[in-house]
Amino acid sequence: MAMDLRCSDSTPCHDQKANSVSTPSSEPLRPGDLISDQAGGNSASKSKPTVLRSHAPSSVPAELEPQACGVAGLNSESSGGSGNCDASTGESLLGDREVSQQIGTQLKLLPMNDQIRELQTIIRDKTASRGDFMFSADRLIRLVVEEGLNQLPYKECMVTTPTGYKYEGVKFEKGNCGVSIMRSGEAMEQGLRDCCRSIRIGKILIQSDEETQRAKVYYAKFPPDIYRRKVLLMYPILSTGNTVIEAVKVLIEHGVQPSVIILLSLFSTPHGAKSIIQEFPEITILTTEVHPVAPTHFGQKYFGTD
Repeated sequence: MAMDLRCSDSTPCHDQKANSVSTPSSEPLRPGDLISDQAGGNSASKSKPTVLRSHAPSSVPAELEPQACGVAGLNSESSGGSGNCDASTGESLLGDREVSQQIGTQLKLLPMNDQIRELQTIIRDKTASRGDFMFSADRLIRLVVEEGLNQLPYKECMVTTPTGYKYEGVKFEKGNCGVSIMRSGEAMEQGLRDCCRSIRIGKILIQSDEETQRAKVYYAKFPPDIYRRKVLLMYPILSTGNTVIEAVKVLIEHGVQPSVIILLSLFSTPHGAKSIIQEFPEITILTTEVHPVAPTHFGQKYFGTD
């Protein structure tokens, strides 16, 4: 899907389009491979993203097992704002085509490879040191941010090389901003600034009410002209989807259309992704993995409050 997004005011961004499916292969699929669900040709625009296949039980940390999944709900700020796991045991762990079809093409998965799988493994490993965890998280964040920037619109341009040669290239259009959902979303800000050093970044603080357990907005600060910008919404863990839904509602109140919002996430549950797409069908979600058990310890471990 072509999104009308723009790059930062002063710095171009460089990357390529994110594929929503992997290239079909005649070789047997391995754990972690993506499954293409194409209809009528090889066009990626007609393909629907699919969730990832399950790992062997012996290679999955205890945190990944369904028994470790807590009661569905939204975590407070002390837990990094990442939410609790809400997936039911009735959902297929991975490779669920029905879930993929229900979510549709608005969900985009990074093409899986061994590098991404290793980063995901380290982040999920409860025995990983905080240094290794942060290093792997920052690398995975950078990959997601690069693919997110690749969804932005660009225009053709002509430049002159030092040898006087005329080169026909492209440059990304201006008029974007980032918005991080505090606190765990702030972990993704540096990755965005590394790619677009002068991009403006707004913030939203959403916590669960202690009595009702409903998501409540406590703070929101955006660029004054955000209604004219394309928004890269940053939140690493999608569990229930409640936090993101409330954040999008706040952006809509400030004049932002869901069609110009790209949600950058590292991990998502099927329930979280479906909830967001059902509420806002025009929003785009970019993530590395869809799995019923999300690493909800992310915010606490990244900021050293675990």
